[in-house]
Amino acid sequence: MPGVPIKLIWTREEDMTQGRYHPVMMAKMSASFDDKKNLTSFHMRLCGQSILHAVRPAIVAANKGMDPLTFQGVFNTGEHAFGYHFPDYHIDHVMRNTHVPPGFWRGVNVNQNAIFMECFMDEMAEIAGVDAVEFRRKYMDKYPRNLAVLNAAAEGIGWTKPAPAGVHRGIAQMKAFGSFVAAACELSVNKNNEVKIHRIVAATDCGYAVNPAQIRRQVSGSFVYGLSALFLEECTVKNGRIEQTNFDTFNSLRLAQMPKVETIILEGGGPEWGGIGEPTIAVAAPAVLNAIYRATGKRYRTIPLKNSGVKLV
Repeated sequence: MPGVPIKLIWTREEDMTQGRYHPVMMAKMSASFDDKKNLTSFHMRLCGQSILHAVRPAIVAANKGMDPLTFQGVFNTGEHAFGYHFPDYHIDHVMRNTHVPPGFWRGVNVNQNAIFMECFMDEMAEIAGVDAVEFRRKYMDKYPRNLAVLNAAAEGIGWTKPAPAGVHRGIAQMKAFGSFVAAACELSVNKNNEVKIHRIVAATDCGYAVNPAQIRRQVSGSFVYGLSALFLEECTVKNGRIEQTNFDTFNSLRLAQMPKVETIILEGGGPEWGGIGEPTIAVAAPAVLNAIYRATGKRYRTIPLKNSGVKLV
C-alpha cells in the first residue's frame, strides 16, 4: 500500500545464514638477512578473497583489477599505512574469490594483515637474535607515532622486567583508520593447552582525545572482538549452508574469559582524526599469538585456535 511504512526485521538467524562473511585470507612471507643479521629484503604475498570485488566491483575495475582495501595496514601511506622502513620490500595480492560472499567485518582487512605482519616480525626478530621490541624499533625510525605507541605498551607491560613465573608476554603494533595502536599482553598456558590472559596494555594515539572515558571503553571492547575471533568464532559450510545460526553455535568471549585491559591514550595531533572503534582489534590476536609462542614454542598459523585444541579460560 503506497505511503504506508513497513517494518522489516532481519533476524539473527537470517543475518548469520544469509549475510556476508569475513574474507578467507592467507599470506606467504619471506625475508632475507645479511651476514650481520640485518634485514635486507621483505616480501608478503596475500592470497584470498576480495571484499570490494563482491560489494563494490567498480572500484576494483577502476584499479585495474586490484582491491586496494586488501592492503589495509601495509599501504605505503594513508590511514592504514605500513609502520616499518625496510631496505627493500614488496607486497602483492593474488585474488581468489569463492562462491561464499565476503563482506566488511569490524576492522576489515587490517585484522588479518596485522596477524601476518606482527607475528612475522617476531619470527624475524628471533632469526636476527634480537629482542622483539628492539627489532621493531630498529625499523621504525621514520614512524615516530608508531614507535610511541609501541614504547608505551612495552613500558606499560614491563617488557624489560622479568615476568612472573609461568607468565609470557607478546606485543604488536599497527596503524589503522588513522590511529596508531599497540598492545602488549601477559598470559600463561597450562599442560592442557588452556590459555589464561592475565592482562593487556593497549596504547592508542588517535590524534585528539575528545572523550577519554569512551576511548577506554571502545579499546576494551576491541579486545572482545579480537580475542573472540582468535579463539572461538567461525562460520562453516555444510551441504551448501552455513551451519551457525545464532550465538549458541557461534561463540564469543564470555565475561569470565575477558582479561583486564589497561588503556594508555596518546595525543599525537596532526591533520588526521583517527578512529577508535576498530583499530585496536587488529593488534589483539598477534600480541596473544606471539605470547603463546613464547609460552609453548609453537606457532599457530590458522585461526580460530579452537580447531588446534587451544582453549581460552
